Amino acid sequence: MVDVGAKPQTDRVASARAVVRMTPRTAAAVAAGDAPKGDVIGTARLAAIQAAKRTDEWIPLCHTLPLDGVDVDIDVDAAAGTVIVTVTTRVHARTGVEMEAMVGCAAGALTIYDMVKGIERGVVVQRVELLSKSGGRSGTWRRDEQD
Repeated sequence: MVDVGAKPQTDRVASARAVVRMTPRTAAAVAAGDAPKGDVIGTARLAAIQAAKRTDEWIPLCHTLPLDGVDVDIDVDAAAGTVIVTVTTRVHARTGVEMEAMVGCAAGALTIYDMVKGIERGVVVQRVELLSKSGGRSGTWRRDEQD
């Protein structure tokens, strides 16, 4: 594990997103809260928060971070057949929170898959990606500035 003990503590924020693709019919069931396993959006939100808090248990060599906040947005576009999970993590620490945001997205997206697999087996989780990060030595980075 990288020694970050000499680095200054700074406010750090990261946002990530995951896209989950499914048929419009399945996405409509998610939006309506009408999936056989129950509230897909609420359950995925909880999964994302729990996973972000335990990223060091998911990813070898990640530091344990005392997260100050985890925000989860889940947007359903039934016509397009997409559910987009966006996670923003915040901490005042010596290392960043990018992995926490991405792990949160992955867990939220996988929870959506699990909750709708009884309706549709062909759901695809794709594009778990960092959108932005700020704080620390490298400063601010945004995906839209890179594309």
